[in-house]
Amino acid sequence: METPEAAAPAGSLFPSFLLLACGTLVAALLGAAHRLGLFYQLLHKVDKASVRHGGENVAAVLRAHGVRFIFTLVGGHISPLLVACEKLGIRVVDTRHEVTAVFAADAMARLSGTVGVAAVTAGPGLTNTVTAVKNAQMAQSPVLLLGGAASTLLQNRGALQAIDQLSLFRPLCKFCASVRRVRDIVPTLRAAMAAAQSGTPGPVFVELPIDVLYPYFMVQKEMVPAKPRKGLVGRVVSWYLENYLANLFAGAWEPQPEGPLPLDIPQASPQQVQRCVEILSRAKRPLMVLGSQALLTPKSADKLRAAVETLGVPCFLGGMARGLLGRNHSLHIRENRSAALKKADVIVLAGTVCDFRLSYGRVLSHSSKIIIVNRNREDMLLNSDVFWKPQEAVQGDVGSFVLKLVEGLQGQTWAPDWVEELREADRQKEQTFREKAAMPVAQHLNPVRVLQLVEETLPDNSILVVDGGDFVGTAAHLVQPRGPLRWLDPGAFGTLGVGAGFALGAKLCRPDAEVWCLFGDGAFGYSLIEFDTFVRHKIPVMALVGNDAGWTQISREQVPSLGSNVACSLAYTEYHKAAMGLGARGLLLSRENEDQVVKVLHDAQQQCRDGHPVVVNILIGRTDFRDGSIAV
Repeated sequence: METPEAAAPAGSLFPSFLLLACGTLVAALLGAAHRLGLFYQLLHKVDKASVRHGGENVAAVLRAHGVRFIFTLVGGHISPLLVACEKLGIRVVDTRHEVTAVFAADAMARLSGTVGVAAVTAGPGLTNTVTAVKNAQMAQSPVLLLGGAASTLLQNRGALQAIDQLSLFRPLCKFCASVRRVRDIVPTLRAAMAAAQSGTPGPVFVELPIDVLYPYFMVQKEMVPAKPRKGLVGRVVSWYLENYLANLFAGAWEPQPEGPLPLDIPQASPQQVQRCVEILSRAKRPLMVLGSQALLTPKSADKLRAAVETLGVPCFLGGMARGLLGRNHSLHIRENRSAALKKADVIVLAGTVCDFRLSYGRVLSHSSKIIIVNRNREDMLLNSDVFWKPQEAVQGDVGSFVLKLVEGLQGQTWAPDWVEELREADRQKEQTFREKAAMPVAQHLNPVRVLQLVEETLPDNSILVVDGGDFVGTAAHLVQPRGPLRWLDPGAFGTLGVGAGFALGAKLCRPDAEVWCLFGDGAFGYSLIEFDTFVRHKIPVMALVGNDAGWTQISREQVPSLGSNVACSLAYTEYHKAAMGLGARGLLLSRENEDQVVKVLHDAQQQCRDGHPVVVNILIGRTDFRDGSIAV
């Protein structure tokens, strides 16, 4: 028989259990109240009479960040933000394909130093942008993509154009977020804008469901039934929907900071800079390879140019760094890069990656001392475990590093015979180009000669946009941008179809510049319809289409290696007439007027100056200029 003392502990467990159960229940209720926004609603009102909408919050943040243009293809999901941007003086530029809108935002970002912004509707509107977003990621362009979405309450319930958009963009973007309440629009966009520009720049994505963009009364009409269901379940559902709506708009119009957040940009340490100064000061044959990262801060382009000139080290320029030193600068070496890299004793890779463009690092001599600087550590050390080893690897901003390097090397000079040796190799290559320009082709015009004449005609205030394979690859050797930030190519992704979007962004960003687009005829197929956009928005750009009726960069290898030209043939399409059908001006260059090339180019320039977009359809033949070039 148990004694009372022995039974007491068992009896005392019940109050403890009851206390634990009550505590758990209270915690669960408090958690549910928090998730439902009940506590927040006690402190922040819902203005049910307001006609304001979330699009106004979006526009306010964009304006506070210096955004002057937003590129779009309209859709009902995003209409409020477009209307709000227009009211705040942000120019809304609508394109004929969503991918063009993102390409335009990319160009705007590269040339302006601000975040480029595109807004597209839900579902297929967003999926149409994937290629351009990936291109921006690989080109390290700070682009903000705003995407519409189904109502927060209807997601995963079969709503129109409702897909898991965040999963699609997380691998492509530095920052992805879906806004769930109107009050979250401002802080989410500020965080996204900062993320786009911090560290290694890149695209960011913010999903804006339709119910956070439209005004209260419209969302209420769609969300809350006019006649609630009867019974307990009906009353519970009605209460839930009313509360959901209230939480969606609670505190929506309370003042919040809208301006930019501080950016986190890595910088080289003084010790790293000093070690690099010492390495370079002992060099006899130094060489610098500057890539796009050197121009991530466009406002510093002139300072960077002056610094490179002061340094006096011969350099190769790639990507957005093309044109940094202007035309025909004595330090700018343009040809025989592999041979020069093998001879150099110290190489500075400034924003350049050892990927396929540098043969994965195999073109670097093992006897050379290599300094590499890059904001991105993974890019900086790419293939360093296989083909090359850096003497000094510096994770930091490239432009700032070069300025500090020059400060540390003040007064340093190098023997002129090294630069002269490299320039002599350039002159020999240029003589080869002249010989190829004089060679006859089987039909139409010699593309080498045409591009030489383009180089002679190109004005100092021009911006070159290049989009194509064989024709553009030839142009890269023959046509020189006239200054910093006057060359736009897709970057490492090698994307065809960037031309119209890049031209659109470039002309809006630099309205006083002449935008010259060099297209292959294959690539031009992606951009043709956007001449409707240029006409509607009165944006005069000039397109030169190298029309050889084929995907020549591919057939150049496919035919000799596999014995077939299948899928490589196009037609000598009358692209100039197609452009005229869209309201643009069109001109033709062929063998019949081959002595009029310069005159036709001047005519196109004049029509652009008169406010008309122009397409010059240039019928060209085939040459061996690019034999041996890679297509894969």
